[in-house]
Amino acid sequence: MDVVISLAQFDQQTEELLKSSGLPTSDLIAGHASRQFLAARRGGLVGTVAVEFHGEHGVLRSLCVAEGHRGDGLGRRLVREAERLAVQREVLALYLLTTTAQDVFAAMGYVQCDRRQVPPLVGASSQFERLCPSSAVCMSKRL
Repeated sequence: MDVVISLAQFDQQTEELLKSSGLPTSDLIAGHASRQFLAARRGGLVGTVAVEFHGEHGVLRSLCVAEGHRGDGLGRRLVREAERLAVQREVLALYLLTTTAQDVFAAMGYVQCDRRQVPPLVGASSQFERLCPSSAVCMSKRL
């Protein structure tokens, strides 16, 4: 069976997947109006990504693919769907922070940028303000 990607609510299954990969969940709330989750399912949750909307900019976050499903392009598909959703919402650029996946995001067209130069609303997001360490690499992509 193919993996199906669709909009989803943040739930316990999503939280468990993110925690198993060491990603922060403390600020995630089900039904948060400015955040959309995309989930990939094959009989259960096998991947997720979220995009937060901050005016004409967005934060790509919480990209996670379950062990055993990595390496087959699922992460790339999830990011593409998140980008498509952002374009529909008239977002001009997406920003992200990563400590482990700089090469993965670079292969998808994201470029390193100065964390201090992100738009103010992005910089005020929980990812940028308090959750991700200062050593995290900041990246962006114009849509």
